[in-house]
Amino acid sequence: MLSHEITSVVGQSKSRKRIGRGRGSGMGKTSGRGHKGCGSRAGSFTTATYEGGQMPLFRRLPKRGFSNFQFANRYEIVNVSQLDGFDDGAVIGVEQLFGAGLVDSSSSKVKILGDGELTKKLEITVHKFTKSAQEKISGCGGSIKVVA
Repeated sequence: MLSHEITSVVGQSKSRKRIGRGRGSGMGKTSGRGHKGCGSRAGSFTTATYEGGQMPLFRRLPKRGFSNFQFANRYEIVNVSQLDGFDDGAVIGVEQLFGAGLVDSSSSKVKILGDGELTKKLEITVHKFTKSAQEKISGCGGSIKVVA
């Protein structure tokens, strides 16, 4: 008999731990909280970064330099081959790309890359284009507009 063939209910669910029900239960007296200290009293809690009172890691490490992370422009990428799914002569903006599931948000900044082939005439309005994407779109008779 293999373990996945066992259909018995015996041992399939573990009974809950009954805390504070006397010494014989193994969880009496302090109910698994220990004596005094952090977490022994009702209503106590610690944050995920708490290290038992020692100097926390984020305070031990030096803070130096400048990070451009919050000021950087992030673009969502759409390839020319993905635009081939739209109808011929369609007007495509960020809203339409969001509706088609090609970008995560309608407020995203979008950049069109020239990877793949395009066979349809499209009118595309997004934030940035690569040169190869511009050539492929205009080569099919389409037009591009850059959103400021």
